[in-house]
Amino acid sequence: MNIANLLTQLVIPINFAMALLLLATVLLLFKKRKRAFSVTLIAVAWTWFWSMPAASIWLGGHLENQYTYQAAEHSPIADAIVVLGGHTANSRHNWFEAYDPEKTTTRIQRGASLYQAQRAPVIVVSGAALDGGTSEAQTMARYLKNQGIPSTAILIEEQSFTTRENALYSAKLLQEHQLHTVLLVTSALHMPRSAAAFRKENVQVIAAPVAPQITRPNASWLSIWLPSYQALNASRSIIKEYVGLLVYWIRGWI
Repeated sequence: MNIANLLTQLVIPINFAMALLLLATVLLLFKKRKRAFSVTLIAVAWTWFWSMPAASIWLGGHLENQYTYQAAEHSPIADAIVVLGGHTANSRHNWFEAYDPEKTTTRIQRGASLYQAQRAPVIVVSGAALDGGTSEAQTMARYLKNQGIPSTAILIEEQSFTTRENALYSAKLLQEHQLHTVLLVTSALHMPRSAAAFRKENVQVIAAPVAPQITRPNASWLSIWLPSYQALNASRSIIKEYVGLLVYWIRGWI
């Protein structure tokens, strides 16, 4: 396992906590009891913090609310719509509700609704084949065609594996077709990093995120402070975005 894969696994809170507990065990073997206790306490606190819905609402909501969601018919006009591959929390309507396939809202559905509302005449779909099979871009293009959108209105970018590559290769494609202003479609959580990456490539971005998913559940006030495995499991996406923003900033990609 390389460094990148290791860091990806450590983004998952429970994995990071297990790594800390392993470190605490090693410290105990070397009779560093106080340090072992401190590391164990950090592991427990880290897991407890991310298991509370309140943590996701606070930190995830901060990212999601940086760009306002607008219905397709009220969104600005642009030269093109750019839809990024991927999904957040299985595209569920609300992180804290049971998964319901009837309520999911995907990025490509958002892109199609913007096109059908005549917000732009072209859709760029961006995403490589993560599993070596059909690329995400091809899968999204197939969906658009099934929605009656002509193939002449679809541009496919299927080289990108990361957000930076989404921006880099899409920018080249847009430049080739003399498309300047874009409605950028991704999850609300992912939008701050995505928009910054595209602007770094001199693309004029209008954020058109999918509706926010991290919204307070219809339950008692106390419930958001109680540990939840669902919140713990989903929190990896929030941590990934903060880590991603830091890495992209350090490397000068945003």
